[in-house]
Amino acid sequence: MLGLTKKTDYALLALSYLARGESGQVVRTKTIAEQFDIPSELLAKILQKLARSGMLTSTPGPTGGYMLARSADEITIGGVVRAVEGSPALTQCLKSVDNECEQRGKCTIRGPLERVNARVFQMLDRTTLTEITAPETGAPGAGNPPCLAGEGGLVAAAHIRPAVPEAARVEAGASRRGAT
Repeated sequence: MLGLTKKTDYALLALSYLARGESGQVVRTKTIAEQFDIPSELLAKILQKLARSGMLTSTPGPTGGYMLARSADEITIGGVVRAVEGSPALTQCLKSVDNECEQRGKCTIRGPLERVNARVFQMLDRTTLTEITAPETGAPGAGNPPCLAGEGGLVAAAHIRPAVPEAARVEAGASRRGAT
């Protein structure tokens, strides 16, 4: 199934925490880790990757920590995924150019899946940190940090199909059966 890794979930949780905080405020890794019950060592490695990618500014020392290097409007989910995971792909053969596959000469799905992969990243590249940190109006728990791996979170959004009322699905199924 298409989904984001736990590392990306943690990265997005940390970034959303920083985005909701005071501008220019340095936050320690331990503070974020405790807030979301994330292993501190793992979070430190993730935050270092985000700092190397230019999304965070790191301040060393005992009073150091991290803060956003750019506005939340300029940080995209696609950028976060790439910073944390590299360039993920839907299938193994799309993960690297050199990845040889036994089926490559006969494969009829590589091209279409490359297009699907590109569309997924187009959507992620258009979705900003601001969008996922903004409270949903009328939603239970509005104002709370987004739960990215749980129900209704970003991961779930990647699986959403366009909504079709049940009556329309039944009617469409009936007309297809009648047409054969």
